[in-house]
Amino acid sequence: MSARRNSNAERLNERDTAHSVSLPARDSLSVIAPLLRVRPELQEVCRFASQWKAVHEAESPGWAQFHIVTKGSCRLELQYGECFELEAGEVLLLPHGDAHVVRSVSGDRNPDARVRIESNNAIRIKTNTADESDTELICGRLLFEEVSSNLVVAALPGTILLRFGTDQLLSRPSTLVQMIELELKSALPGAAAIATDLASALFVVMLRAHFEQARSSSDLVKLLATPASARAVNAMLSDPAHGWTLDELATESHVSRATLVRTFQKAAGIAPLAFLTEVRLGLARQRLTATGASLMKVAMAVGYDSESAFARAFKRRFGTSPGKLRSLHQKAET
Repeated sequence: MSARRNSNAERLNERDTAHSVSLPARDSLSVIAPLLRVRPELQEVCRFASQWKAVHEAESPGWAQFHIVTKGSCRLELQYGECFELEAGEVLLLPHGDAHVVRSVSGDRNPDARVRIESNNAIRIKTNTADESDTELICGRLLFEEVSSNLVVAALPGTILLRFGTDQLLSRPSTLVQMIELELKSALPGAAAIATDLASALFVVMLRAHFEQARSSSDLVKLLATPASARAVNAMLSDPAHGWTLDELATESHVSRATLVRTFQKAAGIAPLAFLTEVRLGLARQRLTATGASLMKVAMAVGYDSESAFARAFKRRFGTSPGKLRSLHQKAET
């Protein structure tokens, strides 16, 4: 039975290999994009002059925040002290929705200028001036619909900054930003819906630029860009608590065990079951800092039958216990 399964898997693998030859060599984002399942919200256009400050609270798990600077400059300060100076034509994405403050580059850190809310029928406008603005931003957020089991989201850094340039890779998002701004300023029927769809495209383009430039994500991209390993990764993500065996992952991948191991080793230099451990512990780390679930519930959600076994594996991987990590995170937030 096992020999027949492997024989069938080898034939399927040959079919997949033949099919994959016709795919674009670097079209990894086409494989990743379905895993993201995002829903954007354009919340407001900010038009500020002189000294100003806008506080943004941390979002619930699954929500990312972004700011598109369309005029002037501003300063974004994260709750942990990291700062960014943003200029017109730049987009900053906060994939994990961390709390932050956006303010004028110089001047009083607690300005008295009153901020009022207006509307142009397409979107809410936040402003502190009746005259010409110095700085304008489009602010919004994105919902990752399956964040609890989404390794791609968990693997993203705390911030992704896209600085538009003249090369082909970065000219496209610049065009999208201009189209979003024009739609929102026009306030024509359907402008908000069109701008939202453009924002969704902008986000995917941002990720493409990030994955192209970030070596830290290359292994994951390679795994998701190969049909066999992509199926295995998707199986792990869809049910990390399942006691996956190499045989089961090979069946899910439509290849033999040996082929699956070779595919993982070639793409990421890691065995499938070792990668499964990385998936589980990465998701566990995310849940420990994003939820109040007990350690036992977190352990069971990612495939560990006991809290002690989970704690040992977690400490081997991250050098600290799950409880201590959560405690440090909670202390940092207070």
